[in-house]
Amino acid sequence: MSEAARAGREPGKLTQQQKAAAVIISLGAEKASQLYQYMDPADVEQLTIEVARMGYLDAETTEEVLNEYYQMCLTNKAVTEGGMEYARAVLEKAFGSQAAENLLEKVTKSLKNREFAFLNKADEKSLYAALQHERPQTIALVLSYVDPEKAAAVIEELDSQRQTKVVENIANMESASPAAVKIIEAEMEKKFTNLMATSNVKVGGVDYVAQIMNNLDRSSEKSIFDRLTVHNADLVEEIRKRMFVFEDIMIMDNRSVQRFLRECDPRDVVLALKGSNNDVANKIFSNMSTRMAQTIRDDLEITTNVRIRDVEEAQQRIVTIIRNLEEKNELIISKGGKDDIIA
Repeated sequence: MSEAARAGREPGKLTQQQKAAAVIISLGAEKASQLYQYMDPADVEQLTIEVARMGYLDAETTEEVLNEYYQMCLTNKAVTEGGMEYARAVLEKAFGSQAAENLLEKVTKSLKNREFAFLNKADEKSLYAALQHERPQTIALVLSYVDPEKAAAVIEELDSQRQTKVVENIANMESASPAAVKIIEAEMEKKFTNLMATSNVKVGGVDYVAQIMNNLDRSSEKSIFDRLTVHNADLVEEIRKRMFVFEDIMIMDNRSVQRFLRECDPRDVVLALKGSNNDVANKIFSNMSTRMAQTIRDDLEITTNVRIRDVEEAQQRIVTIIRNLEEKNELIISKGGKDDIIA
């Protein structure tokens, strides 16, 4: 029995990683180092580990691996330069129809795993951000190279018309020109690289818009919201929720606090105060009658085991009351010095 067989590496039993290591060993250090320059660092690391583990390979196993490698290179070249039909004709002439079919199947799978491989590291949101402005044909092509779950998540984010076009394009896609795939892959990789380069920097977003709106004058705020409500009322609601939070009661004048408290359900006040800090609680108590404040304090003491969700919902109901009263000009929310108040 050969050393390779004793080591569990009989001809034809090597893994793909072991076969790659065998090719690297056969090439020699100088040529292998040149090949490394074109490989992903993670692949180089894994390949190096396999090379270190490889040990001894007999001549028979080495020859078999190199022959397979040569056939794959030939197949890859034929597919890339001339497409599937050209490659099929070349391979059938060289190796016969069955061998040609097997090689084409291997290479097709290999190409699909390799092309757009950088997208494997992308989450759904990043992938959507990179694709959202592309043509449906381009989106369909890229999504055909990613996991179905990830593709579905991206499609869900598209508007209904583009969803239909993308799905139709994917369904009707049988093959794509290797040259076209390379061009789109290069463009997408560049776009995705730029996107990921800034992915750790928090920019924009609803919270940032809320901060901007908080610092606009009242007429500009109303004008923007009125126009935005026409085509995206949900976004307006989300921005409004974040413009004024329950803790911002601290910046309100006493008369405004007294005004919104008259509209609040006492039970909501109790729940809201369970999740607030002492400063907010004192602000609210100082604007209640002595009797009302004592009632709320008593209810607070006997109210236990409250769910966070219930507290947040109660606080949001109070915030909604405040925002509604503000729109009616029945109270004032200070907005970072943008609202000049005459006493």
